[in-house]
Parts: sequence; structure tokens; C-alpha cells
Amino acid sequence: MRALIRGAGDDPDREGLRETPARVVRAYDEWFSGYRADPAAVLAQTFEATDGYDDTVVLRDIPLASTCEHHMAPIQGVVHIAYRPNGRVIGISKLARLVDAFGRRLQIQERLTRQIATTLEAALQPAGVGVVIVARHGCMTTRGVNHPGVAMATRCWLGAFQTEPTLRAEAFGDLALTAEGRSCR
Repeated sequence: MRALIRGAGDDPDREGLRETPARVVRAYDEWFSGYRADPAAVLAQTFEATDGYDDTVVLRDIPLASTCEHHMAPIQGVVHIAYRPNGRVIGISKLARLVDAFGRRLQIQERLTRQIATTLEAALQPAGVGVVIVARHGCMTTRGVNHPGVAMATRCWLGAFQTEPTLRAEAFGDLALTAEGRSCR
């Protein structure tokens, strides 16, 4: 970190920067905590006590904080997750933890979307899973083309969400617009 500070043109020994390397190490420990998480273990506890509930479960606007693997710039946005239970459900806080387990790693948004969907599908074996991520990428908004305000949307449809456009529309509204459902596998 001292070399990076020096490379940026500053003095790593000046008062405001002396503790920066240690602060950066602590920040990286937090930003990349997903490498210490086991996403499958996050979803290990499921519940059968659903009284036959089989309609769509949707959790919207889960905050996403990730890091672009190409530039190590921040990715910030929201994740929307929906699934159609097949006898089992999961605690909704576990869905947010799943987002963090994959999001707090070096990532690309396309892979992240698929990882969340396929891990949830493997854990619950639901009738279908849908994941939509809408995020802003620091690598695009603060460097290169410098286009702030641009957001990228990615979607993954599995099972019933792939084959039934009405499910996508009910769960995700305008975010579900596609000519046809395609699996993200």
C-alpha cells in the first residue's frame, strides 16, 4: 500500500497517510469477506412448515456492495430474488447473506447473478428461481468513459421463471422485460 501511495504521487509518511496501509488492510478484510463465507452453508437451514404455500416469494432491493475484478473498483446496486417454493422455504435474511457471500468477492455482475440463482436452486430445489441485479460500476462511472448514472441490469431465470413470462412479470415488473426467457446456465 505504501508503494501505491508513492506511485500515486504522495508521501506515505505524511501525517494523513501514515495509518492508511493498515486501514486499507482492514477495509479489504471487510470488502472481501465473501471468500470466508460458504454460500451453500448460508442456505443449509430450510423450513418445511409452509402449509403448502407454493406461490412466489420475492425479496427486493437487497443492497449489493461488490468489487469489479477487472479494475478493483466498486460495484453498488440492488439484488432482487424470487423463488417458487416446492415444499421448502428459506429465512429471508439468508437471501441477503447469500448476496453478501458472493458479492463480497472480486466479481463480474453476470457471474454474480448466476451464482446467486444456481446456489438458491441447489439448496431449495424450488419450482423456479429468478434473480435480477441492477448496479452501477465504478470502473465505468469514475474512469474510462466516465459516464456516471449508468446502471447495468442482469437477470437469471431458472425453472418456472424461465418458462413462464407471467411469473417474471409478477415478481419483477419492468425488470423482467425480455423477448423470451432464457436460462442463465
